[in-house]
Amino acid sequence: MSQTLLTREPVVNKKRAITANRLIAHGPNVPDVVETLNSLNEHWPNQYPVFISLGRLVPTPDLLQWQAPPNAHVEIPAQTLAHPQTQALLSQLQAADINVCLTWYTPGAALPPNVSWRFVLIDGRKNPAPTGSPGLSLAWGLPDVPAFKQAIGAGYDGASGWFFLHGNPPAKELSANHAQIIRLLNLVRNNGEIRDIESVLKQDVALSYKLLRYINSAGFGLMVEIQSFRHAVSILGYDKLNKWLSLLLVTASRDPSAPAMMQTAIARGHFMEQIGSSFFDASAGDNLFITGAFSMLGILLGASMQDILDEMSLPEPVTDALLYNTGDFAPFLQLAKDCENFDKTALAKSVEALHIPSEQINLAQITALGFADSLQN
Repeated sequence: MSQTLLTREPVVNKKRAITANRLIAHGPNVPDVVETLNSLNEHWPNQYPVFISLGRLVPTPDLLQWQAPPNAHVEIPAQTLAHPQTQALLSQLQAADINVCLTWYTPGAALPPNVSWRFVLIDGRKNPAPTGSPGLSLAWGLPDVPAFKQAIGAGYDGASGWFFLHGNPPAKELSANHAQIIRLLNLVRNNGEIRDIESVLKQDVALSYKLLRYINSAGFGLMVEIQSFRHAVSILGYDKLNKWLSLLLVTASRDPSAPAMMQTAIARGHFMEQIGSSFFDASAGDNLFITGAFSMLGILLGASMQDILDEMSLPEPVTDALLYNTGDFAPFLQLAKDCENFDKTALAKSVEALHIPSEQINLAQITALGFADSLQN
């Protein structure tokens, strides 16, 4: 049984649009990591390049036992370039036409000749400017949005990490657009008249289009295409529509960091829905999803979480988890957040507390990431 746990972080470009996903494999050795990665190939996210970091392990030729998907990029830490095992791996990766990224590069470091580094990860805290980067430079370790802006101004091509969760403008009142979606959500949650719900949707054609696009996505797996909201109600019912209307609220932000934040929110929701399925009955699934997805609402909508939730009639386990980090759903929300740490310590504690196999955690993460990416515009 594999002992490897995966954590993740997004990679964004200068405009804060998602460029790639980064997976950090925390395993006891490279063969154990390979076992984990091979088990996930069938569910591999393919919307963007996926960087694979071996954490604190030295990359060795054992990694070649992984059947790497075409969008995989193996990270090679600059500090391991002199290691014979890494040198052997690097030449074989090139021969197999597997992409490589250089990580923890420092200006002036000696690099092997004839290696194409498309992406180069640099500790932005120690290197304010990407001097002499041999590829597209990505700042890592940035604390907040102002630091990201400064890094881009200094010449970085993008960044990897969770900087966009910090340093955002202070909360204000809900915008009219967001309030409209909340009104729609409340109508659906309270089994409102279809004509009243359709009236709200008709006021925003883009909203109607987006809702139907989500419903007809792979997430529902429907055999028939939904053509109208009335049709959706007849096929799905109000409970399922509530989940997909919640997605509309999560994706309504126009903040420059919105794509990365939306990916994070939706991945949290899908992850919680999957992991919670063995702890709760099926009726709790949509509310677990909503808890994870709504966990980013304060940042996404630029309003306080309390003000947002005051406008909704959400179940108690959802509000308790979001506002007070208490209740039945709280450990699962914390688990979803712990998957976003570069260090696996917090994740390992949460996994142990809930007695969940690492294989289940890794699969849920990968499928949640693929699902979130599939909903990007």
